[in-house]
Amino acid sequence: MTDTDEPMLQIGDKLVSLDLIERYFVCDLDACLGACCIEGDEGAPVTQEESARIAEVLPEVHEYMTPGGLREVEENGVDYLDREGDRVTSLVNGCECAFTCREPGGMCLCALEKAYRAGAIPQDVKPISCRLYPVRVKEYDGFTAVNLHRWKICRPAEKLGARLGIRAYEFLKGPLAARFGQEWYDELELTAREYLKTYGK
Repeated sequence: MTDTDEPMLQIGDKLVSLDLIERYFVCDLDACLGACCIEGDEGAPVTQEESARIAEVLPEVHEYMTPGGLREVEENGVDYLDREGDRVTSLVNGCECAFTCREPGGMCLCALEKAYRAGAIPQDVKPISCRLYPVRVKEYDGFTAVNLHRWKICRPAEKLGARLGIRAYEFLKGPLAARFGQEWYDELELTAREYLKTYGK
């Protein structure tokens, strides 16, 4: 079973939350100011391979990180194991991702993303879990659960998505295809359209 009792659709060996199909979502940085980078009590899920890649390119990312983030990574590494034993990115003061880049006006961006956009590192150095957010992926014996994490700080994104008529699965097309493959995403898209046509959500 998954962590929730919510209805799911099966796409291949993945169980997909209906929230991903029904909910509207488009990140609204002007409204949330990148709060997902600095709020919460755990880092972003990261694989051992992703952590190794981040460590390799750290010199190219330093200029975009905060002093606190740099200190945390230098002293404790790029990741740690959370309460459930899962590998996550390191935090500053127990809440702010060590790879937060603070911009004028209070906006928080990702230092890895900034370095990529500056041409300093490849795009896929940024953990796929960050690129997928608010999707959260959980592996179980025999299947994978693909859920939509709903958080109050993302309410502006839900409102913007509704205004633009863009569902979460559409907004996250690139990251979902990168994580599960284009063929899987195409099946998700077809299933979502049929579901929405039938149930008119």
